[in-house]
Amino acid sequence: MRDGEPIIRLERVRKAFEGQVVLDRVDLAIRPGETTVVIGPSGCGKSVLLKHIVGLLRPDEGKVFFRDHLVSAMSERQLVAVRRHMGFLFQGGALFDSLTVEENVCFPLVEHVAGAGTGDERRDRCAQVLSLVGLDGYQGRYPAELSGGERKRVALARAIALGPEVILYDEPTTGLDPIRADLINELILTLQSALGTTAVVVTHDMSSARKVGDRIVMLYRGKFVIDTTPDLLDEVTNEVVADFVEGRAGAEELAKIQTGRVELHDDRQAGTEDGG
Repeated sequence: MRDGEPIIRLERVRKAFEGQVVLDRVDLAIRPGETTVVIGPSGCGKSVLLKHIVGLLRPDEGKVFFRDHLVSAMSERQLVAVRRHMGFLFQGGALFDSLTVEENVCFPLVEHVAGAGTGDERRDRCAQVLSLVGLDGYQGRYPAELSGGERKRVALARAIALGPEVILYDEPTTGLDPIRADLINELILTLQSALGTTAVVVTHDMSSARKVGDRIVMLYRGKFVIDTTPDLLDEVTNEVVADFVEGRAGAEELAKIQTGRVELHDDRQAGTEDGG
């Protein structure tokens, strides 16, 4: 890959589930060293997009590249090498309840790295990445002994254990109170600065999007409807985008509620007349 070229590319990617189109021939180029935030309403395909990048899903049409590697055409065995360059923070953390914090963080080292170093070397690496997320000393604890924010941070430590070039974050602040959510935002910024990683953050948390993003794109009905920066986001004139950014119910959603009210009123009215 030459300097300045995208590290990740999606070209005309289409994905449907049971006839429902989630990604509709989308194009996206992720530039190295930047944090690209993907926003959009729940269920619009943001997480599906991430899973295509890491090869957990394959497109019905189109291509997905990591550098010059055609991820969408790789076998599972071939994908192992590519995934070593990517860390994935799953939405729920996806920690193994039966493993300690140290065992969870070391899991990708043992699973994906031949030799994986000695036990002492793995423990040192675990302490290093836990220190980056402010949890060194938690090695012997189990997930059940951690708060929601701590579990997210352990999952993030695991995601960076292999020293990835790219970190994919799936709703990193979901389920956290505002203070813990802001701590995760600060960690994303710290890791981007300290490690020089490329990041793709999927979220519907606009406070998080504005804070961590160098670039913001919005996915809506299978298409990208904006591609902008946080400082220019409020200048976007697209009504759908403006409603989402401001947390305001759109005319279509309000119309559905109004229709339901009318139908409920008519049903009640009919029942009153029958009873009379």
